[in-house]
This record gives sequence, structure tokens and C-alpha cells, in this order.
Amino acid sequence: MFTFVLRALIFVVSAAFGLIVADLILPGFRIDWSHWWGFVLAVVIFVVLQSVLTPWAAKVARRNAPALLGGIGIVSTFIALLIVVLIPGAGLGIGSPWWTWLIAPVIVWLVTALATVLLPPLFIKKKVGDRRDG
Repeated sequence: MFTFVLRALIFVVSAAFGLIVADLILPGFRIDWSHWWGFVLAVVIFVVLQSVLTPWAAKVARRNAPALLGGIGIVSTFIALLIVVLIPGAGLGIGSPWWTWLIAPVIVWLVTALATVLLPPLFIKKKVGDRRDG
């Protein structure tokens, strides 16, 4: 149970980090920092959408277009970003230049993927070590 909660928390933090990196790198990607709750709302909605969209998109692609399976993460990231941008008050906006819509999902997906692969061993290993010592 602890591992599940830890992995969920790492996914939330990695998604937030991915959105922040996109905000820092891309000129048309903006996080509204004037209200912190808007960013938190954007992260929560994004994480929930990613958690639902990725398995669904993989199932659809496996059935209809197996060649697309490799890009499911980026596609579901694009769809999740699109939905979050459309929600008023979510604290996230994507505008011009037009290529921001193409690059933003790649950056967010890449940062999130790297963080969800690299962070769990650090925390889980430490927790196992703490249990052995205690």
C-alpha cells in the first residue's frame, strides 16, 4: 500500500515538474502563478486524465492501430493538456507560437517519464533500508 501511495505521489510531483519545465522553456506555454490553487487544479486534473487516458488510448491503439502504441504517452499527454487548457481556472494556457502545441506534450511527457522512472528507486530503496535498520 505504501508503495502505491508513494508511486502516485511521485507521479503527481513529476507531472507538476513537467508542466513547470514546459512553462520555463516554451514561450507560448504559461502557468498562471497569481493563484496557486489554479496550478494545483491543473496538476490534479492532468494527472487524473493521464491515468485514465493512457490505458484507454493503448487499448484503442492495440485494437485499431498497433503501430501507434509507441506514441500513446505523448498522445494522451496532448489530450490531457488540451482538456486542462479548456477548463477555466485551471491555471494553464497554451498559445502562440503554434508549435508550442506540438512541443509541449513532448516536454511534459519526457520530464514526467524520466521522473517516474528515476525517483521511485531513490525513495523505495531508502524505505527498504529504513525497515532493515529498524
